Amino acid sequence: MPLGIIPAGSGNGMVKSVLDSVGDPCSVTNAVLTVIRGHRISLDVATILQGETKFFSVLMLAWGLVADIDIESEKFRWMGSSRMDLYALLRILRLRKYNGRISFVPAPGFEAYGMPCDQSGRSKFDLSTQTKEEVKVQQHGYQGPKISLDDLEWRTIDGPFISVWLHNVPWGSEDTMAAPDAKFADGYLDLIVIRDCPKTSLLSLMTEVNAGSHVKSPHVLYLKVKALVLEPGQRSDEPTKGGIIDTDGEVLARGKGTYKYEQGGLMAYGPMQITVQQGLATLYAPR
Repeated sequence: MPLGIIPAGSGNGMVKSVLDSVGDPCSVTNAVLTVIRGHRISLDVATILQGETKFFSVLMLAWGLVADIDIESEKFRWMGSSRMDLYALLRILRLRKYNGRISFVPAPGFEAYGMPCDQSGRSKFDLSTQTKEEVKVQQHGYQGPKISLDDLEWRTIDGPFISVWLHNVPWGSEDTMAAPDAKFADGYLDLIVIRDCPKTSLLSLMTEVNAGSHVKSPHVLYLKVKALVLEPGQRSDEPTKGGIIDTDGEVLARGKGTYKYEQGGLMAYGPMQITVQQGLATLYAPR
């Protein structure tokens, strides 16, 4: 069933990506006309797995700086979209770094990034951490891509991290081109990592996100991956506090001491595996 998307949210990253692919402005009128015309394109779908809990994502996953800005800025929602800019400034001035690790299967051409990982693949990762109220996909539903991750070449990058950002399409919001090289159905996710960066350079980077030029910075690692295991850790300067992981604008997991921690999340703040199914979904898109 094709999906038609109308920009009625605060981010609108998916419809912005669809309309921008042909140079159309992101507007309700253009989005409605796109649905009426009925042209279709395929879209990759990511499966996020932790134990028996699954979540499906089509836009992005963030941990660290981007997730903190996205979720914690909600306390300033009365400011409208400018809340993101204000909170980004506040968050950079009081910059957090998170311990942890990411392990990934690189796309062809990106094999040199990271360090070689245990070739036993995902079997070395403990993904069994559960929340008290599990979100399970019924067995008669889609179960995620049927690929063997054990036989793939894994690479690893250790933290601490300022930001880990995984993207399926170019735009994260109407003014944030997070992954300029992302494609709708190439079978890969775009990974944007910042491990270390001076605050002044980070401020400059945030102003370049609207054009996608931030990925050219020497402080940014930008590559494509087929699968990824995120092992989130605690803040480097406050080991008793964790971080926030969000996907498609929703909180997936909250570590201890985070904003609205008492509300919990769909998953526990622990290791999770992300894989991608090429072209699983269908979107209405302009020609």
